[in-house]
Amino acid sequence: MSSAAEQEAVAEKRTAASAVVSGARRGTPGVPVWPGASTPLGARFRVGPEGVAGTNFALWAAGAEAVELCLFDDQGRETRARLTELTHEIWHGFVPGVMPGQRYGYRVHGRWDPWTGGRWNPAKLLLDPYARAVDGEFTLPPEVYGHVRDWPEQHVADTVRDERDSAPFVPKGVVVHDDDDWADDRRPKTPWADSVIYELHVRGFTMRHPEIPEELRGTYAGLAHPAAIEHLVKLGVTAVELLPVHQFAHEDHLLRRGLKNHWGYNSVGYFAPHAAYAASGTRGQQVGEFKRMVRALHAAGIEVILDVVYNHTAEAGELGPTLSLKGIDNRGYYRLQSDARRYADYTGCGNTLHVVQPQVLRLITDSLRYWVTEMGVDGFRFDLAAALARSMHDVDMLSPFLAVIAQDPVLRRVKLIAEPWDVGSGGYQVGAFPPLWTEWNDRYRNAVRDFWRHALPDVREMGYRLSGSSDLYAWGGRRPYASVNFVTAHDGFTLRDLVSYEHKHNEANGEGNRDGTNDNRAWNCGAEGESGDERVRSLRRRQLRNLLTTLLLSTGVPMLVAGDEMGRTQRGNNNAYCQDNEISWVDWGLLEDPGWKNLFDLTARLIALRHDHPVLRRRAFFSGRPHSVDGLRDLAWFTPRGTEMTERDWYAPAATLGMYLSGRDIPGRDERGAPIIDDSFLAVLHAGDRPTPFVLPGPPWAERYELVLDTSTEDQSRPPLTSHPSAVPLTVPARSVLLLRVLT
Repeated sequence: MSSAAEQEAVAEKRTAASAVVSGARRGTPGVPVWPGASTPLGARFRVGPEGVAGTNFALWAAGAEAVELCLFDDQGRETRARLTELTHEIWHGFVPGVMPGQRYGYRVHGRWDPWTGGRWNPAKLLLDPYARAVDGEFTLPPEVYGHVRDWPEQHVADTVRDERDSAPFVPKGVVVHDDDDWADDRRPKTPWADSVIYELHVRGFTMRHPEIPEELRGTYAGLAHPAAIEHLVKLGVTAVELLPVHQFAHEDHLLRRGLKNHWGYNSVGYFAPHAAYAASGTRGQQVGEFKRMVRALHAAGIEVILDVVYNHTAEAGELGPTLSLKGIDNRGYYRLQSDARRYADYTGCGNTLHVVQPQVLRLITDSLRYWVTEMGVDGFRFDLAAALARSMHDVDMLSPFLAVIAQDPVLRRVKLIAEPWDVGSGGYQVGAFPPLWTEWNDRYRNAVRDFWRHALPDVREMGYRLSGSSDLYAWGGRRPYASVNFVTAHDGFTLRDLVSYEHKHNEANGEGNRDGTNDNRAWNCGAEGESGDERVRSLRRRQLRNLLTTLLLSTGVPMLVAGDEMGRTQRGNNNAYCQDNEISWVDWGLLEDPGWKNLFDLTARLIALRHDHPVLRRRAFFSGRPHSVDGLRDLAWFTPRGTEMTERDWYAPAATLGMYLSGRDIPGRDERGAPIIDDSFLAVLHAGDRPTPFVLPGPPWAERYELVLDTSTEDQSRPPLTSHPSAVPLTVPARSVLLLRVLT
């Protein structure tokens, strides 16, 4: 504005426009809707024509016959306005006077024809797929279903349209205005090879922390609290991977049993931070709170990775609720079978988003870019990523989704992690994703679990997994950090339960212990569940040290699960997705137990060791070939006899493996172009139940060795740092890892 008079004139126009909308809410007919713009999609507050403030609404609904915008006041009274402008299948309009905090939804008109996939029902208020905040919670009464849920003939119930109004029973989108430019934020930009990921749940991580104020527990603000961040910094992790924080809904079968979806893999709003995790309010305040959390983590040098669920939505199959996409354009958003009443289900959750469709692809990529550019996140872990990589039917690594990500100037620069499988035919794709992607490596998980319970037929698989899984990832320019190594994840046993239970104990889920995997690859150390036998307890703690040490010494990107570093238990529940209680929440009191505090100290020490030694976080695969005249190689494998492994040794049953890592032959250069030189190490892993002699390899490998870590000891606060000559046997304790530094 060039003058105070002009500013005053604009203010009067804004006041007048607000009065029009307020009058409409009181019953005055008609809400002014100006043409507006078809882009960007969603509800965007801005200054419109002649300086009048308002909100532009834009909704893609290709097959719809009409779209009504529904505005709600604080008492829940609804005012409707038709969006009459249609541009490239997008219905749009600018409503003057609609300000940030306004709650809204859509009613979409069209033909009810489930037999051809048409499920339009204007009696159902629909959440804007681009809503940036959501106010309210989905409770799923019968009114929110597009069909008559309690129809006597259930096999045709989905074909009978329900005419009851769902508006009183569903959350509303919220108009959000945030001009934050992130000028004061500094992204850590941790290289993949240097990353250590810590998977956590915003609510579960903070709910029981005694130093976080009670009103902040379970929230974004709680995770941003100095007490929470202090733990992460002391541990040394470089990134948190948050279980889903997109707005999600609880499944009906859980609500009927008095439970809720704790994990959040049931998304309904891909732009909105889940409102229940906000301490500051749900009328848009959750957006700012999430950003402040990201800033606080960045300031501590910690990246934020989101676990995202773009493969399916909370609307389930034909008998599921009508919350958003199903009522906007069912055929356009979801994969349908040849019988269009039915949904193609590659996810096990009732539906699959049709990512081949340009508008669905746009929804996903717009969402991803929004979380990077406007919410500050540093990467994504894609749940059931193989479902996103399907073309018409089969998984296709040249699929539209992967092609768009590869060329996107924003998304190709952030961390991209695939869960490389789905439940459909041909869905297991570990090792198949293209460069730019890293993958959850379940073959690493299985091999490490089996080795330490002494269940591997030989050590071939273990050799591959310890050294970066070159058999899976050494193609197409991929690097060792393409493998996200993990022993546990949110889905399955905790690390403590892995050594305490051999069978799942999911009775609290109310599904007759039928849910959750039976393939746990677990060993309970001689007693099922908690034990008072100190020998069993001591062995379990040793096994935990072995598992954590193996993980953090392996080449690749290690991922820890919140609480594993201090012995968190879920009491044998390996599918705690519906346990929003002490079963899932981190028990911070464990750190007061010296035994579990020792485990934390060991984990922190291992992460620091990894940080200090580039030989433990290589950026290129080992060659296994001599790089100098003395015949020393970058990687060598040894038997307990002190001899290099032969082909026969790899195929023979064994419980012991020696891995030599040379610090002289690390590929690449530092930031100034100098060669990278590090210490060399020998790691000895012994899964046998009795001590065994191990001859330390002599020249050219080493003259002497310094023992820097021994997992057989309880107190890890003081490293052993004892010296041992080469070419003589060293006794390796039963079930232990020894790490020795080469002395020249």
